[in-house]
Amino acid sequence: MALTPEAEAARRRTFAIIAHPDAGKTTLTENLLLAGGAIRMAGAVKARGERRRTMSDWMKIERDRGISVSASVMTFEYENCVFNLLDTPGHEDFSEDTYRTLTAADSAIMVLDAAKGIEPQTLKLFEVCRLRDIPIITYINKMDREAQDPFQLLDEIEQKLAMTASPLYWPQGSGERLRGMKDLRTGEFVTYQRIVAHDGSVDFKTERVGADRFDEMMSADEKIELEEQAEMAAGVCKPYDHQSYREGHMTPVVFGSALRHFGVKELLDTILLEAPAPRVQKAKVKGNPTPVGPENKEVTGFVFKIQANMDPNHRDRIAFFRMVSGRFQRGMRLKTVAGKQIGITSPVMFMAQDREIADEAFGGDVIGIPNHGALRVGDALSESGNVQFQGIPNFAPEILRRVRTKDPMKSKHLRKALEGLAEEGVTQLFTPEIGSDMIVGAVGQLQIEVMAERIATENNLEVLFEASPWAAARWLASEDAPKLNAFLESNRSAVAKDLDGAPVYLAKNAWDVGYVSERNPAIRFTKTKERV
Repeated sequence: MALTPEAEAARRRTFAIIAHPDAGKTTLTENLLLAGGAIRMAGAVKARGERRRTMSDWMKIERDRGISVSASVMTFEYENCVFNLLDTPGHEDFSEDTYRTLTAADSAIMVLDAAKGIEPQTLKLFEVCRLRDIPIITYINKMDREAQDPFQLLDEIEQKLAMTASPLYWPQGSGERLRGMKDLRTGEFVTYQRIVAHDGSVDFKTERVGADRFDEMMSADEKIELEEQAEMAAGVCKPYDHQSYREGHMTPVVFGSALRHFGVKELLDTILLEAPAPRVQKAKVKGNPTPVGPENKEVTGFVFKIQANMDPNHRDRIAFFRMVSGRFQRGMRLKTVAGKQIGITSPVMFMAQDREIADEAFGGDVIGIPNHGALRVGDALSESGNVQFQGIPNFAPEILRRVRTKDPMKSKHLRKALEGLAEEGVTQLFTPEIGSDMIVGAVGQLQIEVMAERIATENNLEVLFEASPWAAARWLASEDAPKLNAFLESNRSAVAKDLDGAPVYLAKNAWDVGYVSERNPAIRFTKTKERV
């Protein structure tokens, strides 16, 4: 018997993985897929000098540099639940893409390096989660290497993140001394064993054993040490509280080593049992604030990401659509708030760059909608066209560059390429009112490099990025139309339009923004802009 759309949504777990670069996020992603039965071989380094292509890092620049620069989605089933895993860029230069991806997540997995603890980018990503009230599960990775004292790591989480850390497991040692970890709720022991074959190769094995088999796994001194520390942890750390986690006040902690497949299944089970099903989203219905959740029968959802050329052979353009409610069926026609009707004949489910046709989807699912410029980041789709979701902004760039081609005859091709990247949210494109310059805005330098790489690879254009006379950009808005128009006319040399035609003030520095905004109190100079 078919489940109702609400019951189907309750089976979904849609979560993002956040981490500082090099914390092991991509390796963990692949081993979650491996443990969940979605793939047969992880893409981690199998032997020194041999690197296999990872599932989530599919762009050429990602493989070349060994970093994630684009969010990707992987859907798989585990224990009768559907997991939608959103892998986010770890590098701070792609924080805007990460933020928008987190708008589609109901929970997050925070990956920490056991030797380094909380790192700067981890802190920034955590703050984004806090802004959106996203509950967080912590995975302390790389326990197979020498690590900080577990109590010190938990204390750092509490001090820097102002959130209670509650360990669900307690590790016995780290690095060469790692033997496994004790489940603080059941008393069972999750073993960590190195198996050396006759040819000298090393494999790693984990299994759960009862307390009666502890003696086989470790020495008497190690057993005493584990029992003493586990008892201390139970006394010092607050016991895990499901409600406190859901409210964002507490983070359950799992220890492990993603590379060695240790603690990965335990993390997967924690997500299954503790992470929330799809949540209610802030929205406006016919202009009135009205939260929309899985119990709503109408098919609704929003676009949080656009990606072009995932399949270079087909020059495709996919909108990542997060379902909020209803039962979507292939072939449906949905409407934007502006009344534009979109026929969705070939929706896809993702496994990073691989995909398959999706015949139906429910609240919490992420499907891809092939389109050619019809959809933008922040667009809402629904059967009625009356629903607009909130909280999917564009951010003011921190770097502004003038861009041109080496071949002046290809300027039109460059504009088209830049408009495509701006529609994806990779960068922002501003056209000054005076002159023919094209100004691109980015959060960080690596974003500029990715832009150049993609334009060269996908459009066969060589581009030059030059210093711009402007260092800041702010969107302009006002309820007083005559004053706004007067300002735009008298400051034409410093005014531009963004991709949507919205007015933007280009400033030489932050002081300039402050001075001009003080002189024009009727006008708002904003750092963010939401799609309407």
